[in-house]
Amino acid sequence: MDRRALIADEELIVRNSGEIPEIAYHNSLYHLSEDPEGPGLAGLSREELAALQAGVMARYREIILRDLTPANRDLAIYRGVRRAIWNWQRLGKFCRRCRLEPAGELRREIAAALVSFLENEVRETMAGLRPPSLNCTPEELRWFLVALGVENPPAPGRWLALCVAPNLYDGEDGHD
Repeated sequence: MDRRALIADEELIVRNSGEIPEIAYHNSLYHLSEDPEGPGLAGLSREELAALQAGVMARYREIILRDLTPANRDLAIYRGVRRAIWNWQRLGKFCRRCRLEPAGELRREIAAALVSFLENEVRETMAGLRPPSLNCTPEELRWFLVALGVENPPAPGRWLALCVAPNLYDGEDGHD
C-alpha cells in the first residue's frame, strides 16, 4: 500500500472514531510510525499530520452537533449540552497541543446550533411539550456561550433558567 493510501486509511479511522477522537489520532501516529507491525513510515509530513488532525476536528464537529440537535434528545446517542461543552473543551486542548486554531466557521456553526437548540428548548418547555433537558449548570452554559462568541443572546435569562442547579447535578452526562 502506498503512503498516501495508508494516511487516507488512518484518517478514515480517526474520522469515524468514538467519543474521544484524539485517542484515535495518537493511535494512528503510533501505528504509522512506531508500531512494529505497522508500515514504519518515517517522519510524517505537515500535510499528512494535517489530514489526520482534520479527521479529529471533523469527528468533534459531528459529536458536538449531535448533542446540540433537539431531535436527538430521546435517542441513546444523545449526551446533552454538558457533553457538547466538554467536547468543545477537548477540541480546544487538542488544537492548542497541535498549534491549530478551531476554524471560525466551526465556531460559528456550533454557536448557531447551540442558540437554535436553546430557543427550541425554551419553546417546547414553555408550551408544556417536554421537561427541560439541559444537563449543564447556568455557569457552564454562560462559559460555552462566551467561548463560542455568542454576544447579546436573545433570551439568556430563559435559557439559564432551564439549566440544572449545580448541587442537583450528579451524573456525568445526564443520559447514562
